[in-house]
Amino acid sequence: MRSGPEFRVRRVYDSPEPADGRRVLVDRLWPRGLSKERAAVDEWLKDATPSGDLRTAYHAGRLDFAAFRARYEEELAAPEAAAAVDRLLVLARDSAVTLVTAVKDPEHSHVPVLVGHLRRRGG
Repeated sequence: MRSGPEFRVRRVYDSPEPADGRRVLVDRLWPRGLSKERAAVDEWLKDATPSGDLRTAYHAGRLDFAAFRARYEEELAAPEAAAAVDRLLVLARDSAVTLVTAVKDPEHSHVPVLVGHLRRRGG
């Protein structure tokens, strides 16, 4: 029996693995040059991602990571984002969920913030 939701993180460009469970794309934009077949995603939850304005400000260097994290956490409380988070938690009840992303450095992106939020919400 699992103790809480299990979320893995992988790049969407990596080949799917059986241990991935459900593969959910957590990027606002579709990955450049990648077909839907090759991406092998089960769902695409754009509403669980940072807004375009927040993403742009962070990538332009107008926000440091701490400010980005705080603003993204605020966005995750909005109704659309909260519904996407709830969907991820429902998926994780029965199997592993792999959050897939096109970012080059997932460790320094929105994904760890999202995973932390999911773990706090999921118990």
